[in-house]
Amino acid sequence: MTMDWKAELTRLRAEYGALDGLALVRGLLTDAGFRGRTAIVSSFGAESAVLLDMVATVDPATPIIFLETGKLFPETIAYRDELVSLLGLQDVRAIEPEPTDLTQHDPDGELWRKTPDLCCHLRKTAPLHKALAGFSAWVTGRKRFQGGLRAALATIEAEPAHGRLKFNPLATWSADDLEGYRRLRHLPAHPLVADGYRSIGCAPCTRPVQPDEDPRAGRWWGLDKTECGIHDRG
Repeated sequence: MTMDWKAELTRLRAEYGALDGLALVRGLLTDAGFRGRTAIVSSFGAESAVLLDMVATVDPATPIIFLETGKLFPETIAYRDELVSLLGLQDVRAIEPEPTDLTQHDPDGELWRKTPDLCCHLRKTAPLHKALAGFSAWVTGRKRFQGGLRAALATIEAEPAHGRLKFNPLATWSADDLEGYRRLRHLPAHPLVADGYRSIGCAPCTRPVQPDEDPRAGRWWGLDKTECGIHDRG
């Protein structure tokens, strides 16, 4: 049965619109209309531990979608395994690109150099679209302070084209808020953070940033590109 996403968006904003962080995660994951129908999408990147800890606190069996693009840093894979064990996450799904897509469009693995948007589509957007089939909502770790299209981010929003809702429990949190929570909960930092990586994606398209740079300045540097495409509105 198709969800009336407009009605649900209105209801959820009325019930949970004033919440954020753990309170919002708890409300959404235990809501009668979305319990068992909500997935977490996590990169296991620089700031991922905070949201994952909140999810584990509420329900460690919540499905967590991890896009294994084939281009990630080895440190990210190791960090994922560390957090899964530490937090007791029970349903982490590593989603990979379709082999036939890579054979057709990226046989030498160099598509990121030539057509980065298509590379992101094949390795992230298309696999995620399939992985989210059957879910009514998904949770992201995006924050307003990350800038760009995220500056006006709502905690609860809709994806009309897919008939789904999207939750951003950390939208209003600052970098200091995240670091304070991480330290309070004794969560390990991504090993690349110490090397200046403040936003971590695929290895070929990510570089360290200076303290005075935007946190996401190291993503697709030198290109007119700030998002991979999985968060395009629609």
